[in-house]
Parts: sequence; structure tokens; C-alpha cells
Amino acid sequence: MSHDPNKELPAYTKMSSGDADSTVKTESNPDEAVKTVEHVEDNTTLGKYWKAVKENVSDFTGWTYLLQYVEQENKLDDAREAYDAFFQHYAYCYGYWKKQADMEKRHGFTDKAIAVYETGVKAIPVCVELWLHYISFYITYFPDSIEDIRKLYERAIKAAGTDFRSDKLWDSYISWEKDLPNVTSLHDRVLTIPTQLYRHHYDSFKHHVETHHPKEILSLDDFLKLRKEIVNKTILTGDDDEHVMDEGPPAFIGPPGLEVPPGMEDTEGGKADTDEAIKLKDRLITTREVMYRKNEEEVSKRWNFEEAIKRPYFHVKPLERGQLKNWREYLDWEIQNGTHERVVVLFERCMIACALYEDFWMKYAKYMEDHSLDAVRTVYSRACKIHLPKKPYIHMAWASFEERQGNYDGAYDVLATLEKSVPGLIMVAMRRISLERRRGNLPTVETFFKDYIENAASPEIASFYSIKYARFLLKIKVDPDAAREVFKQAIEKDMGNLKLYLQTLDLEYQCTPVDEEKVNILFESLLNCENFSLETKAKMSQRKLEFLEDFCSDIKKLKDAYDEHQKLMKDLHTERKKRSYDAANYTQSLSEEPPEKKQKSEPPTNGAGESMSQSAGTEHGSYPYWGSYNNSSYAAGYGQHWTTYGSHYYP
Repeated sequence: MSHDPNKELPAYTKMSSGDADSTVKTESNPDEAVKTVEHVEDNTTLGKYWKAVKENVSDFTGWTYLLQYVEQENKLDDAREAYDAFFQHYAYCYGYWKKQADMEKRHGFTDKAIAVYETGVKAIPVCVELWLHYISFYITYFPDSIEDIRKLYERAIKAAGTDFRSDKLWDSYISWEKDLPNVTSLHDRVLTIPTQLYRHHYDSFKHHVETHHPKEILSLDDFLKLRKEIVNKTILTGDDDEHVMDEGPPAFIGPPGLEVPPGMEDTEGGKADTDEAIKLKDRLITTREVMYRKNEEEVSKRWNFEEAIKRPYFHVKPLERGQLKNWREYLDWEIQNGTHERVVVLFERCMIACALYEDFWMKYAKYMEDHSLDAVRTVYSRACKIHLPKKPYIHMAWASFEERQGNYDGAYDVLATLEKSVPGLIMVAMRRISLERRRGNLPTVETFFKDYIENAASPEIASFYSIKYARFLLKIKVDPDAAREVFKQAIEKDMGNLKLYLQTLDLEYQCTPVDEEKVNILFESLLNCENFSLETKAKMSQRKLEFLEDFCSDIKKLKDAYDEHQKLMKDLHTERKKRSYDAANYTQSLSEEPPEKKQKSEPPTNGAGESMSQSAGTEHGSYPYWGSYNNSSYAAGYGQHWTTYGSHYYP
């Protein structure tokens, strides 16, 4: 029985006991054959292994223990379920594809084994070892399906034949192929591909030519064409020895078609045929040597990159920086100098070793954007659904790509899936909001903002979303009243968040005209809030003075604000002075030297070296901590009493 590897796989078939030539019969109820274990008790050995990997799907060692156990138990249903779950996370482990196929084979399900191999080579198309296992299995069970085997080899060559380390695949194909002209064609193909054993392939071709007559290893058209070239060259150069007769018995020359009598064969004609065959072989080897030399140059260009690859297989352990650097440089070089086919194969090889690194997947997708949009989606899908389901940047890159193609629903699905896998990421939430805003779904934007504010993990995060929401309402919806209401609710929930007050002030500053009353109320609520320190209140008091200077319509309000500010500065100075002296006394108490021998502690000084107590000698003395305030125009005369207002710009 043969199986076409290019056709859709049938239901699972079970092989009767015996060898590979046994009759294959289909199960009467395929559902029974593929029935999986839906529930495993946690108190069983299998359940304990399952519990470990379900709690942490990134526990690679836990997965290996689970697979070892199901193999030892040799229960097909349990093994299928375990392998299917494992490959959803670690599809690049080619050895486990073979193990699952071997288990299916041991239980007699040959078509299921083929299905496993098919899924495996689609997941790892450049894995030469997996292709060879698949082909070996196929040859063993379907040895007479010559065309199907050849098609399978061709699929393998198309997928992995340009890999620098694909020599074993080419050798296997050439050794299996019995059609000599096809063997010659295979040699011609591999001689143009830079591989690690390029010299071996050239020597193999020479041996192939030297051990066969050219007529046997070439198609009729190629043979006649090559012979014509040799004959024409012989005529042009005069290199024709057929008219020279060696000494010996005369040969029998009779009419055409007449059989030659025994002992009278045309020995000279046989010699001429041999000489011609030698010339044909020399011509074949000479033309291939040109191909070989050109290929040798291509190999030398890649040799250092290939030599630096120390771990070409997949592993969960991080790669060394040198390895990552080599892959990046190799890819850049191949993109600049190689063919598209070789670039894709190199990317696929790289993805096996660097599957857990986002930047390589994004580099692959970016390269494919110039060649195939479907291929870009395939790259992103493999990265996000299998290898990096919880990495945000690759998901956002995918969503950005879909949005650029006008596929807003696709971008929405990608971001929604990521948020479900890794909830609470602010950048993902903002990307979802921005997506809906760009596509014009403003009601959805508001819904998102409200949901994120309501379900925020902390008041600080809720305040962040509130600020963004208020900006949206002010700038996009042009609704300042709604923006004020958002800030008001946010401040009620997070009264100690200075950013909320500052952003609310910014909102009022951007309104035309500026509502002096609203701003004053905001300043008062901040200055009366117990959640802020005196330092913060002093800063905000200074900003209040600046605002009143620019927008106040009543000088009395400015005077009142000035008095309040001076009182606040005095309180702040007293507090800082007390902290300074307390710190000095604490340091003195730790010293072993008697207190009477200690010099009297000096009070802290300001930036100019003046005593802070001296600078604050008057009732309304300026507090030196607020250097920026003193350097402003508002500081002019602030150290004076209100009675001197007439001789100063400020009270």
C-alpha cells in the first residue's frame, strides 16, 4: 500500500501485527482511535506531572518528565494528549516529533505516524534530521512507492536543501535515486549550493561520471548535445585519430546491417567509442569544475559565520551574546548578498536557535514585508501563538502591521489576545485605546478608558488613565467640562497624587478664557490637602502667586495670597530648622567625646553661606530653599512688610 505525501491524510489507520508489508486496515470508529484524556485526577502520578506543567507552561523540564512518563506507560491516548500540548509551546524540539511518530508506529497507526511527521516538518521546515527520519520511515513502509518517495525528497530539498548543513539530505537522495540521469541532475543542483561538504559533492560527481558511460548518466537530448560539441571541436582542431590504422589483422567490412563474423569485430571502432567517452567525461567534469570553483567562493564567504554557530538547535537556555551577535551579522550579510531563498532558509535556521528572542522574529517579519504579506502574518502567528505568547513587543508589532494593512479587526484580536494572556500592561491598554481612536470608534475609546480606570490595580494606575482620558475629552471630544469631571473624580480617589492637580491646572490654562475662580478653587484644595508636605505646598503656593500675577483681577486676592505664602514659608522654615537641629543633636549623642568639649553646632546655611536663621530674621523673610522663587520677579520685596508696598513693584 502506498501513501501520497501530497494528499490530505485519511483517518488514523492501524497496522496489523507483522512487518512493514502487512496489510493496513482502517479502524471502524476513528473517534475511538483519537480519543484523548480530557480529565486526569491530580492525585495520580500522571496528574501530578500534568499539574506541574499546567501551573507553569514554561517549565521545560516539567514537560520532559511528563513525556518520559507517558512513554514508559506506553498508553497511546495519554501520550497523544501530552505531545499535542507540548508542541503547542515547543514545536522546535524535533526529537520529540520522532518519538511521537515512533509510538504511533509501535501501536500500528502508520498513517497517524505520517500525520505526526507532516505536522513536524511544517513546524520545522529546515530540520534536515526530521526530514531524514520521515523519509526513512516512508521508505521502510512504502518501498515500492518510488514516485511518492521522490516527491517527498523533493519537498525536503525545497524546504531545507539550501541549508549550509543539508549535506546528509542530498547524500541520502542521491544514494536512493536509481535513475542515473536523475542522479546527474541532483549532482548538478547540489554543486551550485554552498554547503559544508561542497568538496565531497564534487568528488562524488566525478566518481559518478568516471564509473558510468556518459550515455547512461545523461538524458538522450543532453547526451546528443554534448556529443555534438565534442565532435565539432574535434573537426575544428583536427584532433581525429580515427583515420590512423594500427597494425593488426584487417577488420571485416560488410554491408550495413550485416552481422560481423566471429573473430572479425571492428576493434578500431570500439577504441574510437572509448576515446569519445573519455572526451565526453572530461567535458562533463570540466564544466562542473567551473560550477564547483564558483560555489567554493560562496562557501568561503559564509564559512566564518557558520563556524561561529555553536548551538544550531532549540533550547530554553539563553544564548550567549556572541552567538546572538553572529546570527544578526550573518542575517544582515545574507540579506545584502544572498538570494531570497537563501535568506528565508537562514532565517528559519536562526528562528530555531533564537526562538525566544523577539527582535529576531520582528527582523524576519520586517524582511518578509517586501516579499509576501501572507508570509509576514505567518511569521507573526508562529511567534505570538507558539514561541512568545506573553511577549508584548512582538504582539504590538503584529498589531501595527495589521493596522497598516487596514485590517483593524485583526489588530484588535492580536491586542485583545495579548491582554488576556498578560493582563495589566499599561502599554497594551493604551495601544488598544489608540487603535480604536484611529479607526474612529470614539465611544469604544471612552468605554475602554472607563473600564481601565474602574479596574485599575492601584490608585496611581487609575490616575494615569484618568489623565489620559481627560486629555482625550479635552483635545479630541472638545469637552472641557467632562475632562474636569474626570479629574475631580480621580482626585477624590487619589488625593495625594500631585500629577492630577498639575494636569488639572494645565487643563484650565488651556481653556479660553482662563477661569480664575476654578483655578483658585483648585489651588485652595491642594493647599488645604493633608496628603502633601509643606515643601510641596510651598511650591504650589509659589505657582499660585505666579498665576494671580498673570490673571488676577483683584489686587486684594493677590495680597491675601502673598500673606498666606509668607506664613507657609515661615512654617516650612521652622520645620526644617527643627529637623536640622534634631539631626545635629542626634549626631552629637552618638559621639564618644564629652558634650562640653564639642563646639556649638552651627545652624544650616543657605546656598550663599548665610545662616538660615539670619535670613529669616524678619516676619516675612524669604525662605532660601526656594531659590527659583527668589530669583523670579515675584520675590522682589517679599522680605519687606506690606507697609512698604508703595516703594516696591510687589507687596
